Amino acid sequence: MSSDRLRKTNYGPADVFAYFREACQTAQLSEALLDKCLPDDLHRSHFYIVNHLARGGDGETPQQITDAMQVTKTTISHSLAVLEKRGFIKTRPSVSDARSKEVFITDAGRDFQQKAVAALTRLYGVFLRDDDFRVMGEALPSLVSIRRLLESNSAVGPD
Repeated sequence: MSSDRLRKTNYGPADVFAYFREACQTAQLSEALLDKCLPDDLHRSHFYIVNHLARGGDGETPQQITDAMQVTKTTISHSLAVLEKRGFIKTRPSVSDARSKEVFITDAGRDFQQKAVAALTRLYGVFLRDDDFRVMGEALPSLVSIRRLLESNSAVGPD
């Protein structure tokens, strides 16, 4: 980030760091709650893959899932094997590239995803109040905007 751009705003490097620190801490706390809603033998990374497929990634290649999850191909290969063994996904040869395969969510995978979301929603319902929902609703467009900005600049490195 250019320090010249920061000087033109009311924000400094510490403010930018504080923003992302809060976002990371919020994500970590939310992930800890998600962990409580998953079966003992499944990890949040498994949920994230199934959730990705359920939200529109169905039929993607393992490489596309790797890119979407921002993890290594080895990690995705292992996770896909676990999910396929559980019956949550099916892999099929790609119709457009015989060297690749495509990943599809199964009915059991959709059921797992829906049950995990429902359990997490119930858990949030224990402590979230009307004002919390208002704050989250107001913040969501900004979070989406920042996420999209980060996604479009994921290849940028220091200096």
